[in-house]
Order: sequence, then structure tokens, then C-alpha cells
Amino acid sequence: MGEIQRPGALYQQVAAEIRSGIAAGEYKPGAPLPSEAQLIERYKVSRPTVRKAIAALRAEGLIEVIHGKGSYVRALPAPAVTIERTITRTGKTFHTGHHAWEQVEEPTVYRTTTTATTAPLLGLDEGEALFGVDRLLADPDTGARALHRVLIPFATADQAEQLAEAPDTEPEQIYAILTAAGHTLTWHETVSARMPLPDERSTLDTPDATPILHTARVTYGTDDRPLLLEELRASADRAQLAYRITADSPRKLRAVPAN
Repeated sequence: MGEIQRPGALYQQVAAEIRSGIAAGEYKPGAPLPSEAQLIERYKVSRPTVRKAIAALRAEGLIEVIHGKGSYVRALPAPAVTIERTITRTGKTFHTGHHAWEQVEEPTVYRTTTTATTAPLLGLDEGEALFGVDRLLADPDTGARALHRVLIPFATADQAEQLAEAPDTEPEQIYAILTAAGHTLTWHETVSARMPLPDERSTLDTPDATPILHTARVTYGTDDRPLLLEELRASADRAQLAYRITADSPRKLRAVPAN
């Protein structure tokens, strides 16, 4: 191939050529890219230009650089674990899709306040008092990790002495406590994808240029009043989410009673 003649920064032109080669199957998933010297010869460019092109493709998540070995086309395997997000109920006992996951460390319990993001979900003003509980979970079969957070408004904790004394009660038990307090529970969940913050990337062991899945589940009580907010974050290359869809409530996920 001769010297690149298209407009634009030279490294972007090289990156575009390699990107096209990946899309066309010239460079297959898991296979090494040509060496720096070969790329320099092929595209008639300098070593810094090749390195900037490789860095750009790495930032896009198309390639990975293995120290001492070179650059490889990134393989995108199926997620290692499926997290069932449907809530089920047997008698007075609730179950969630990650109830069998193991806690990597003891939960972190703290006091916090609602933010511009969490306040609307909980139907509160910004700055309202909350209990926060953070858990780091691991799937025992695959080792996939997830960050789970529960935010409990003080008003909700006041309805059940156990929540005020032990905010780190497991979510399934919180559902049972709120039900015993007279609430008929429903749930609404949203899912988004975003790039991880540095601490999330480190904790979840997320590869370069890989987004995380971020769910926000609000538990509603009687009169559709928000009672608590749960957030789950997992690396998109390790986990996928699954839901049981019913025609009972198009707006909210509801607990499914046992037959």
C-alpha cells in the first residue's frame, strides 16, 4: 500500500486504515497487528505517527496492547455472567438475581444526602438525609464483580426500627420488612451505559475503553411513594442483564408470587 493521501491528521488516517482492516476481517479478533516497523513501511509514516494511531485505536477499544508482545485486535467474547434482574417472591421471602453473589468485603455504611441525580428518583429535595450502603459483590462461578449501593431515606428507615438500626440489611430482607410494615411493593428500573470512573474501573477490573452497565432501581410503596434506591454497576464485558417481561404493569417491575 502506498503513502496515505487522504486529508486529516496523519495518525488519524493510519488509524482509519487499520480500523477498516479490522472491520473487513483483514485483522481478526485475537490476532496480532503488524509490528511497528511493518506499519511504518506499509503506510510510509514515522514511528510517532504509528504509535499515536495505535493509541487512538486502543482508546476506542478496538485493540489491546500486551507489554512485550505487541498490539492485538481485541476479541469481544460474550459476557461471562447474566444477572437476572427480576424480583421473585415465595411467601414472605423475596429473591433478586444476584442474591447468591458473594460479598468480597464487609458492607460500607454511611450517612449521605440526596443529589441532583438521586433526589428526583426518590421524590425528595436535594440535601435530604439518607443512609448509604455500598457492597462489592463477586459471582462465585465466574469471578465477575459488581458494585451495589442502597440509598435509604430517613423517612423510610423511620417506618421500620430494624432499618434505622441496621441499614446494611440485605435488600431482600428490606423488601420483607417494608411489606410487613403494610406496603405493597412495586419497582421501576432504568439501565444506562457509561464510561467508568477511575475507582470503578479499578474495582471492577474493567479493560480499557470498556463501559459499565449502571442500573437504578426504585422501590415504591403504597400510593407509589419511593422508599429506597438501589444502584448496580458492572463491567459491560463481563455481565449482561436479563429481565422477565410481563403484561401486568408496563411501567414497573413487580414481584412475582410463587405458584
